[in-house]
Amino acid sequence: MIKRPLIIGAALVATAAFMVAEASAQDPSTRFGQWKMDSDAPAPAINIMTYEPWGDGGMSITVAATNSQGQDSEWGYDTMFDGEFRSVWGQDNAETAVEWVNASTTRISNSRNGRVTQVIINVLSEDGNTIENDYVRMDENGKITGVGHATYRRIQ
Repeated sequence: MIKRPLIIGAALVATAAFMVAEASAQDPSTRFGQWKMDSDAPAPAINIMTYEPWGDGGMSITVAATNSQGQDSEWGYDTMFDGEFRSVWGQDNAETAVEWVNASTTRISNSRNGRVTQVIINVLSEDGNTIENDYVRMDENGKITGVGHATYRRIQ
């Protein structure tokens, strides 16, 4: 009869350990640093994402880019990974909401003028040195109008 309580106890310990591991794996600090987008575009084109701590457990994201004509742009937003839309600085009438999907994946919803126009699935590699972004663009009816992909590699 001792076996049954022992098995139940072990199952509870394993479940608790999994939940702790899952929660700690959703630590945004694993993403902190600078990330450069892979690109075949001619110089001076470049795209750098910077992830920094923000608030109590959140993250501030800055995207600095230069296009092939040499035009610079910079924009960014802050998130607590709670799915709440927050203003994007450097872009008019834009808001972004970010939430965890699992230990290595976030869903980023981009809104313009109150309408979601793009959803990004952002996946951090197991070794923590690559981010794969899948972009889904939508029209005013929510119909998918395009899908894109970008790879970012840690540079700092």
